[in-house]
Amino acid sequence: MADAPATAVVDAIPFRWIRSVVRSESNGALAGPLDECDDQTLVRACLEGRTEAFDLIVERHRRAVYQLCYRFVGRHEDATDLSQDVFLRAYRGLRRFRGDSSLATWLYRIGVNVCLNKVSARTPLLTSLDETAPIAASGEDASAAVLREERARRVREAVGRLPRKQRATLILRVYQDLSHKEIAGVLGTTEGAVKANFFHALGNLKRALTK
Repeated sequence: MADAPATAVVDAIPFRWIRSVVRSESNGALAGPLDECDDQTLVRACLEGRTEAFDLIVERHRRAVYQLCYRFVGRHEDATDLSQDVFLRAYRGLRRFRGDSSLATWLYRIGVNVCLNKVSARTPLLTSLDETAPIAASGEDASAAVLREERARRVREAVGRLPRKQRATLILRVYQDLSHKEIAGVLGTTEGAVKANFFHALGNLKRALTK
């Protein structure tokens, strides 16, 4: 799959409209610094009406959420829209966060659901022309760059055709580097099921690329 856009691009994603929604739905704000608080404390502060607490949650997790969304859809514009949808859903459902898992795991769970609802079970990953244009690495000639991008395109298409759970498991394991236990928490299943899905995903991917 294509590499996710650079950090500078991710950091420039405008989440101002989320902040405006949060502030319009808030009941006010309490005093006291929050910069060094953990996620659980930020959630409690947000539920008490401190809008700046959710700003910090977004700042801490937007890069990981964006990269997750990008792995599913392959386009910066779509990944940006989905990331904002993830945080808006998270804010409006924050009272349902019980702390049984980390906030990051909970956000990943929302992100996977949002992304799977966006893409159908057998739809290849989309990529814009700008993102597929091959750029030769240092010492790499143009033909090698084209071949490298062609291989990457085939992998993207093969991943995009995997069944939903296999696709989610593969993206979380390979690209987001989550452990089997963490993936089980995200997908609401067992570690055994995650290992089985990952095994079958790799097998299906290998067969698709062998063709």
